[in-house]
Amino acid sequence: MELAYIPSPSTGVIHLGPVPLRGYAFCIIIGVFAAVWLGNRRWIARGGRAGTVADIAVWAVPFGLVGGRLYHVITDYELYFGPGRNWVNAFKVWEGGLGIWGAIALGAVGAWIGCRRRGIPLPAYADAIAPGIAVAQAIGRWGNWFNQELYGKPTDLPWALKIDADPAIGRVAGTYHPTFLYESLWCLAVAALVIFADRRFKLGHGRAFALYVAAYTVGRFWTEYLRVDEAHHVLGLRLNGWTSILVFLAAVAYIVISAKRVPGRETVVEPGAAEDAAAVDGGAKDGKGSVKEPAKKPVKGAKDVKEPLKDAKGSPDAAAPKPAGPKKP
Repeated sequence: MELAYIPSPSTGVIHLGPVPLRGYAFCIIIGVFAAVWLGNRRWIARGGRAGTVADIAVWAVPFGLVGGRLYHVITDYELYFGPGRNWVNAFKVWEGGLGIWGAIALGAVGAWIGCRRRGIPLPAYADAIAPGIAVAQAIGRWGNWFNQELYGKPTDLPWALKIDADPAIGRVAGTYHPTFLYESLWCLAVAALVIFADRRFKLGHGRAFALYVAAYTVGRFWTEYLRVDEAHHVLGLRLNGWTSILVFLAAVAYIVISAKRVPGRETVVEPGAAEDAAAVDGGAKDGKGSVKEPAKKPVKGAKDVKEPLKDAKGSPDAAAPKPAGPKKP
């Protein structure tokens, strides 16, 4: 008897009049805003200008969405190009299906273009935005909950996920491991880890981003083991499991090699940002001083000016000429 479980939404779409609001797309959008907000705060703390993260995200986000969709379509091509499938569905991103590996890879290309246009080193930008990406993933995973997809093996745990039957896609009703929730919580932990390690060890030159990648792949490998959806297998292991292993090794190797070649952290992440901040701070201080303590400078000849003013008010002055009176006859 099922005493407790996590219910699934009856629908993944809410209609606001004629406008459909899809839960999957809504989670992706909220995740992007969260990533930009957190990345902006970290970028300013590193010595960059406010708004730079958002400007570069204009390039990175579209590239990332395209890359994520391409990875999903390529690795699960039979869903769109197999017998009885409609290839047009490959463009329906709102129905789910974004591969994080493709999103990171092509999103990095977009970020590189944006950084190049601003004269900013890509590794520094990646370090600033890394925890934000993890938070975005944590929020975006709830889109799978709305679509009732990517769940794990059957279970009767109190936090099991209730899945409804859908014969059209072969979905069987039951309670399953909520892998979307596991990965969401893991991503939040990864974000906290990167922020802590960055403050503690002053990570630079892309090492904070590499730490995010390495930590994420550990959790992703575990959730991939639990999932029961159709996937390609290589030597008995899901394709995304092998990808997690290879990406983890590459991220760890980058951290080790980078720490030896370029130790420490970048001193300048955005040219001209420090000068702008100094100019603003200097102007603010001057403004305060002019109100509270006006400058008092001695005026040459001030005493000479005051004395005649006294005489003008009626004070006696022997040196002042007196008007001549009428002559006596």
